[in-house]
Amino acid sequence: MTMSARENLETSLDAITLWEPHISAFVELTKDEAERQVSVLEVDTELAARPLAGMPIAIKENIATTFGHTNASSNILKNFVSPFNATVTDRLLSAGAIVVGKTQQDEFGMGSSTENNGLPPQTKNPWDVSRIAGGSSGGSAAAVASAEVSAAFGTDTGGSIRQPASMCGVVGVKPTYGRVSRHGLLAYGSSLDTAGPITKTVRDAAKILEVIAGQDPLDATTSSLPVGSYVNACGKSIAGLTIGVPKEFFAEGIDAEVKQIITDAIASYKEQGAIIKEISLSLTPAAIAVYYLIAKAEASSNLARYDGLRYEVGEERIEALLDHYKRIRGEGFGPEVKRAILMGTYALSSGYVEEWYGKASKVRTLIRREYEQAFQEVDVIVGPVSPEPAFLLGSKSSDPLAMYLADAYTVPVSVAGLPAMSVPCGMTKNNLPVGLQIIASHFQEETMFQVASAFEDAHEYKNLSPKLPQ
Repeated sequence: MTMSARENLETSLDAITLWEPHISAFVELTKDEAERQVSVLEVDTELAARPLAGMPIAIKENIATTFGHTNASSNILKNFVSPFNATVTDRLLSAGAIVVGKTQQDEFGMGSSTENNGLPPQTKNPWDVSRIAGGSSGGSAAAVASAEVSAAFGTDTGGSIRQPASMCGVVGVKPTYGRVSRHGLLAYGSSLDTAGPITKTVRDAAKILEVIAGQDPLDATTSSLPVGSYVNACGKSIAGLTIGVPKEFFAEGIDAEVKQIITDAIASYKEQGAIIKEISLSLTPAAIAVYYLIAKAEASSNLARYDGLRYEVGEERIEALLDHYKRIRGEGFGPEVKRAILMGTYALSSGYVEEWYGKASKVRTLIRREYEQAFQEVDVIVGPVSPEPAFLLGSKSSDPLAMYLADAYTVPVSVAGLPAMSVPCGMTKNNLPVGLQIIASHFQEETMFQVASAFEDAHEYKNLSPKLPQ
């Protein structure tokens, strides 16, 4: 029996009541706004017939909403209320979705564990609350894994949708750069940022992407290419498709148990008639350095707008401008954001810009070309999302390099601007989820969903759910 929008909201709020004391996925709930959205659905028959009508959804804190706060989990924007919605927010609401709250993240999206949050609480993994939920969209992934919401929205600059989706055992989609509008996303790395859905199933992700994708006059980087029929691509046979497996994705550093789970998952495609082909992406090891140079350089420019003069940051003081900047940014930004600003400013400084940012941009072009050449031989590329399952809270907080290396398999895709997604593909002996990464060529999301749904349909991982902690 199909549940009404109000019943869906009540079910969502009940789950939030049960789970939030254990996982802290939300920064704030927008219950009043959700109630208003339900009331509109109850009287607007046209809206009630739209594709996401009555679906409870959560939105990451760095995506603009006129209800609740939009603060990217940063003290420098602690009380900021956006005067407009992000394009993805408007498209979700226009499709009948019910937004129940804003989810926790790493500050401005800078992190892989949702531990670098400037505002409490600390999100935990529903499968094991002593472990991270991944990052930076950890709150969104945890909210979906625990069935607090049917879907959530995250952003992915270097893996921030795919990695937490993998660690929480849910589906996470990073679209092609330019497929989904960035208008209303608080910018981290403007040439890398994307927004996408986190869901329980591949088909739900496909349905949501059809709603939010497409050209936006408010974002000049969006593509005019037609939006694909992603839902219709789900369930199609993959017999005859060629699946590429990069040997570099299984090099030293990957957890042995994760490697075996991914290897078994890839082998199952052969049983469905797909052709498995080993390939080489030799520039994979260079992608981490390229990504962090470009991302931090763009971040240092983007974050310059947060000066305590244009956005609310608290009490006013009369002081010299430089003293004002030092105080506001010193108190408002967390350690990882400060590190990004220092790294990025150095990379763009006079005398170094060509040596660092310039060379990184050239290698980025080479990485993109290497993927383009690979896609002349294969239909999709598959491999691990993360080299390890969810790690213990605090175990890497004092080692930024170790945290950066957690993104070794996701950042090459971001650097190349490709679409990719994480699909649950197994569980470790400690009952921790592992995600399979499926990568497609630019704007070939239909093929990506075809291959993803083929795996999901052949296995039962979508039916697994964490148990409420005692």
